[in-house]
Parts: sequence; C-alpha cells; structure tokens
Amino acid sequence: MAPVNSDPGTPVRVRVKRKTFPAIGGRDENIVLRDVAFDVSPRSFVVLTGPSGCGKSTLLNIVAGLDKDYEGEIDLGPGSPRMTFIFQTPRLLPWRTIRENLMLSLPDGDPRQSNVDGMIERVGLTEATHAYPERTSLGMQRRAALARGFIQEPDILLMDEPFVSLDDPTAHGLRELLVDLWNSRPTTVMFVTHDRNEAVMLGTRILRLAPGSASIVADETVRLSPSDRTDRGKLQAELARIFESPDAGHS
Repeated sequence: MAPVNSDPGTPVRVRVKRKTFPAIGGRDENIVLRDVAFDVSPRSFVVLTGPSGCGKSTLLNIVAGLDKDYEGEIDLGPGSPRMTFIFQTPRLLPWRTIRENLMLSLPDGDPRQSNVDGMIERVGLTEATHAYPERTSLGMQRRAALARGFIQEPDILLMDEPFVSLDDPTAHGLRELLVDLWNSRPTTVMFVTHDRNEAVMLGTRILRLAPGSASIVADETVRLSPSDRTDRGKLQAELARIFESPDAGHS
C-alpha cells in the first residue's frame, strides 16, 4: 500500500520556540525546550539522545501531537502522513493474543492484514502467535510492539526508548531486528534513547539535547554503512568521534 503522504520527499519540520512546565508547589516555571529547530529528511533515522530530563520524550510527544501546550510549529508535510508511536512499554491489549493485537492495529478489511502472519514470523514470534501478552516475556512483547508498528507501514515512526529495561543480549537482538525491518521498508524514524551505543548503532543522524540549555547542543551525521553497524570496532570508533572528540557537534 502506498504511503498516505503524497510527497514522500518532504521533510518533517520541527520548530519549538518554547515549551514549559508550570510552577508547582513553590517551584519556578521549568523551561523544558527552547529554540529547538531542525528538519528530518524523508526515510532517515534520527536519534534524539541526552540524559534523563533533557526534554527528549517531551519533544517526541509534541511531534506526535500528544502535547499541544507549546509555542512553535510542527509540519509533517502535505496530506495526512500515517504516523505510528512505539512507547517505552509495549502497550499490548492483555485480553487479546499477539496476533489479535496486530490485527486490531489495522482497519477491518485492510489488505495489510494479510501480512500479519508473515510479520509475526519475521520477528520470531510464530510459537507465540496465539499467546496472550502476560504469557510472554518482556522481550517478546517488545518484538510484538515492533511488528505492530511496522505492519501499519507508517510514513513516520516515533519510538520512545522502546528497548529500555531489557538485558543487553535481548536489547541487542531487538536493535538488530529494528535495523532489519527498517532496511526492508525505510520510513522516517525519530527515536529517543539515553544510550549512546544504541544511538550510534541505529541512527543515521544524532541530535543531542542537554537539560541546562533546553535545546539541541550537537547535530551529528553517523558515518557508518549498514555493514559497519555490526562491527564492534567501527561502532566504538564512531561513538568516540561523536561523543568524545573535541569537534563533536560540528559535523
């Protein structure tokens, strides 16, 4: 099925002049984001990274339209681009099976429903097809959330730390699965993480936010080919270049 956006060459434009949280309990008003401006190229994988409290998730919620209390503008392009959000928790319906959760993410009679079983197999959940989420591990639930996100064939995919709280082997396997799914059907991705290794492994571009400035302090292009991303040595070298070199933030 063709993307809803009639012009896939149009970037997503993010302009947040000011976002605050109101004063509460004697605390002053908190400026969360200020003068944040960037464009996201079509079918790129942009990672928003930084420590907890720097505004990453708030910014993603603004792009998603979940937070409208800010000064600025978000331009998703012409038409009505199809957007999917994968949250920190899988958010699967506990009274529905894995397969039913995927089917319910699509309208009745949608031709994409015929791809559900293939997607379940692709993410390694064939044996859990008819299992309820509570009968599966957190890693399996995260796989189901990825499958549900990609089965919708979104024009824009937003992901807020979807692999948090997983052990390293499970998280690494899910990152590889995400890269495989994205390479097979590139879509515009905005991905939030505080994990620098994850940012470099996944992203084509990394935007770093800092809590003190409430804005983007570095904008880096990741200089790794798809094959380089499975090379530990090259990953570590790129990690050092982006986050540790004196010129970081000026590429």
